[in-house]
Amino acid sequence: MAEQPSGEPGPESSSLPDDVWEKFVRDSERDIRSSAPKEPSARARTVTERLRAMDEAQAGTGGGGGGRRRGRKKAAPPPARPEGRHTGPARQETDGRTSRRRKVWSAVGVLVAAALAVVAVNPSAALSWLPGGLGDGSGDTDAAGPASPAPLAPGTARPGGAPSAAPAGTPTRERPFAGSPAARWESGADAVRLPETKAVNGVPAGRIEEALRRTKEFLVASNLDPGVLRGGEPKKALALVDPLEKEYLSDLRAALRKPTEENDPVGMFTRFGPEEVDLVGDVRVRGRMTVKPERGAAGKAVIEADYTFVYGSARADGGDEATRVVVRRVVGVDVADPARYRSTEGHLWVPAVDGETSNDDCRDGDGVIRPYFSTDLRTAPRPTGEARDPHDRSKGVARAGGGCGVATRT
Repeated sequence: MAEQPSGEPGPESSSLPDDVWEKFVRDSERDIRSSAPKEPSARARTVTERLRAMDEAQAGTGGGGGGRRRGRKKAAPPPARPEGRHTGPARQETDGRTSRRRKVWSAVGVLVAAALAVVAVNPSAALSWLPGGLGDGSGDTDAAGPASPAPLAPGTARPGGAPSAAPAGTPTRERPFAGSPAARWESGADAVRLPETKAVNGVPAGRIEEALRRTKEFLVASNLDPGVLRGGEPKKALALVDPLEKEYLSDLRAALRKPTEENDPVGMFTRFGPEEVDLVGDVRVRGRMTVKPERGAAGKAVIEADYTFVYGSARADGGDEATRVVVRRVVGVDVADPARYRSTEGHLWVPAVDGETSNDDCRDGDGVIRPYFSTDLRTAPRPTGEARDPHDRSKGVARAGGGCGVATRT
């Protein structure tokens, strides 16, 4: 390389040592980043847009916006587990997990929010539904519109956040899950998978496997059985509960005979009124089961089944208008070493049930779920509770007491 002529001045940077110049560049970049205006995150934009859309929807319908209780009063607690040889206090006495609550949220402004937010917030998700599958999830299309997208892989762990915005769409009888994250969920009993079986806390693997299988049967009988969904008696589910839980079974049967505000069967069983609602499409399901040792109690394990069920529904008197109901169930099941604890073979000991129901009206004690349709929003009571995304399985069920909440989407 030729030397620079001595008569011409060199570049200004040559008068500074290299380490000094590099420090100046680093400091300048840091100051620029710290002083630059911050773009709101996609999640923040989504929440803001949904809440704004809900306000607009309520204002445009005279302030109506499907309200429903966020919770229900606790039912009578189940009897303490009978103590057997070498037993300590029953589980009810040690950690008080006896809640059997029903929390309900109402969908307001769901379609408006989805239509406004999908492209701006999550363009890749929107592109995935276009012909050719330009985004993360692809699917074939036909003249009638996009086919159902490929289902998600089964959930094996608690997700880190809410699902991304689904492509905009209005539910109909033919496509009840249009515009919902549940469009990519699996359907029916096959979506309830059993985890790997092994011995836990002194409970043999074979006993754990049997309890897992019966827990699945209980979930299916309570939330997927066609007769139960049409308002019938959940005989199979009741038959699975340990007869030693006499008080609890008595409460459930009383609720089914004559529902009350304090004892409503929809806190345990998913039931609709067939004279009002037609269920359309397959029930979409997502969740998982886990098995953990019971703390401080050798010979005991705990199964937790946490599943969300999404039901497409239409008016029984006809019409193409459809909506969705989202029900989340968290069922706890005790599994014990029969050499240490008393229980009835072939049955489940159910010490805890919790859950939420989204897009239901605000009446307690009716014994069935009554979904809101878009045409109901003009006369629906205005919800007063916080807004929640019923598809967000990264969080536990709401622990608040009664009141009406808002489901940001279904």
